[in-house]
Amino acid sequence: MPTLERDHLEIIRAVDQCGSLTAAAKRLRLTQSALSHSICKLESQIGVAIWHREGRRLRPTQAGAYLLAMAHRLIPQFVQAEERLRQFAHGERGTLRIGMECHPCYQWLLKIASPYLAAWPGVDMDVRQQFKFGGIGALFGYEIDLLVTPDPLFKPGLLFEPVFDYEQVLVVGTSHPLRDAAHALPAQLADETLITYPVSTDRLDVFTRFLTPSGIAPKRHKLIETTDIILQMVESGRGVTALPRWLVEEYMERFDVLPIRLGPRGIDKQIFLGIREADADIDYLRAFLALARSHRSVAGNVENESV
Repeated sequence: MPTLERDHLEIIRAVDQCGSLTAAAKRLRLTQSALSHSICKLESQIGVAIWHREGRRLRPTQAGAYLLAMAHRLIPQFVQAEERLRQFAHGERGTLRIGMECHPCYQWLLKIASPYLAAWPGVDMDVRQQFKFGGIGALFGYEIDLLVTPDPLFKPGLLFEPVFDYEQVLVVGTSHPLRDAAHALPAQLADETLITYPVSTDRLDVFTRFLTPSGIAPKRHKLIETTDIILQMVESGRGVTALPRWLVEEYMERFDVLPIRLGPRGIDKQIFLGIREADADIDYLRAFLALARSHRSVAGNVENESV
């Protein structure tokens, strides 16, 4: 019976990422002949080709695509296990790797990070925001240990806990016609430039829970990554945006902007922290969740929002 080893998965992933045997061999510090021999031996053992050869490039077969998916899922787990064991061997506690699916929540995280790091000097913290809305996959793939998200997916093996409530509001400049309005209606944004973070509209509450149900689209949709630039644009009358009320109230000391309720009832949501169920007993993870809970009454009086 063929034996599939970690080296095989490393080779398959390297070939896919590098696009050729030559580049993959260089990355893995192997000779090209040794790499070719390993692939041929594995194909012989399993009785099926892994790659279609198209000149110098290689394209995975159906079997190769299956093994490649396994490689992407399992290799990060090997790396995480090895790092955790190294930390145990050196008396270290580990690194808490946090993935962010909520742009404004970075400001909230900073309030948690300082007391947490003070309480756990043996634990480092790493924050990753490149997952956009692929955080669930990163959590399953052991690329992160904790996910901050407004949109949890309750899947077997994952645990999610709400840590604060929030309201999403429209943000306008102090000279905007809506500045004195009790709330905004979807039609009032039809002639506006709406500025948001670079996230697809099907993950933005201002669209899914406010504009789209009414069949309204803004005149223009502009994408900007940083909160400061967004609010500078809003302050200067270049458009409007949607942000958490608590975040807007903090920035009002620096920018001439105002929060306006979206619709007569507003848009209320929650921010969740997600972890792997298997990690629920790790003490420094439990401590982070407990600290986040303790801030819920503070951040969460904050009448509340999303991305």
